[in-house]
Amino acid sequence: MFSKDRWDEILEALNANRFRTLMTAFGVFWGIMILVLLLALTNGLKNGVKTGFANYASNTIFMWSQSTSMPYKGLPKGRRYNFKLEDVDIIKEQVPNLKYVSPRNQLGGYRGANNVTRKDKTGAFSVSGDYPEFIYQKLMDITEGRFISHSDINEKRKVAVIGIDVVKSLYDRGEEPLESYIKINGVNFMVIGVFKNSNSNGDEEEDANTIFVPFSTFSQVFNFGNNVSWMAITAEDETSVTSIKSKIFSVIRKQHTVHPDDERAIGNMDLTLQFAKITGLFGILSFVGYFVGILVLLSGAIGISNIMLIVVKERTKEIGIRRALGASPLNIRTQILQESLMLTIVAGMAGIAFASGAIWVMNTVIESIGPVENFANPSVDIRVIIIALFILILFGVLAGLIPAIRATKMKPVDALRSD
Repeated sequence: MFSKDRWDEILEALNANRFRTLMTAFGVFWGIMILVLLLALTNGLKNGVKTGFANYASNTIFMWSQSTSMPYKGLPKGRRYNFKLEDVDIIKEQVPNLKYVSPRNQLGGYRGANNVTRKDKTGAFSVSGDYPEFIYQKLMDITEGRFISHSDINEKRKVAVIGIDVVKSLYDRGEEPLESYIKINGVNFMVIGVFKNSNSNGDEEEDANTIFVPFSTFSQVFNFGNNVSWMAITAEDETSVTSIKSKIFSVIRKQHTVHPDDERAIGNMDLTLQFAKITGLFGILSFVGYFVGILVLLSGAIGISNIMLIVVKERTKEIGIRRALGASPLNIRTQILQESLMLTIVAGMAGIAFASGAIWVMNTVIESIGPVENFANPSVDIRVIIIALFILILFGVLAGLIPAIRATKMKPVDALRSD
């Protein structure tokens, strides 16, 4: 039941020595602030990494051929081989639950030698030969025109889809890129689309400097024959690509006479596995954030408990008089616990408010300077705040429990005799 007199007493007791009260509350303030900020920074890292993975279908592996590490059927160790276009159909036939199998070839690089020209402008760009399905594996926004189609593949059309930085490098401001022509290694291609990344991350510059052309056209024009540099393979949503990639590798080994136990002959990057590892790492970081924050909070609670013990000692005569006038042990214990809880919760809420302000400042700075690699939208879930409040209440009770018990153990006569 609410008692105005009791709350007046609590406020008067806390105001009696303001500096001591502020220094005591600072431990709790600092602890809860550290807890919230650590969790917000962890979420910022997690969001940044997720943004990078969000550019790709997460249930995907990329694989490429490497030199063999074991001799097999008369073939030597260290043999180089290439994937072939027919491997794609064989994989689709022999491995169930695959959604997309996209062969890919690549030429040049945006930091390499100049390989693309338009009128008097030149630039170094990454040129990829791809199939239409790749747009579902590597997410991108087509801002103008369209992406590669199967008609382009079948008719070997010399068409290209270019990144926004290619437009900036080869075209004047306001100039329309669609249906214009660019030269890739001296061969004319008509621009049919412009794209940008669906998500901004550290690889945005490279993606924006990429040119996509039909796989069949790429192979013919740049003399790749039926060779495939690498493949992007995505499994159906209900099937983890990690669980079936060994079957995919077995098919490739059999096709190219590679020893069944040769692990080095096929390079791969499993996005599902990588994402699971990173998610586990962030789980550990969140645990560390909670652990460190709770330890700092505990030290603040211990400080409050010590101060409350001092307060109880200073008010020994007051407690004795109240007991002599009929105050029950529960009444005394409740007041001490309320003082401890009020000090803890007010300091904790101030710490949460300060941490929230710091998080807002971080987000404002990030918005003003642009995307930061592997870091985005530092924030905390409302559940974290609820957990923090629960921890505050628990520690507030614990901090006041020992002083409250000690206060009620004193006999009124002994308390009145105390100096």
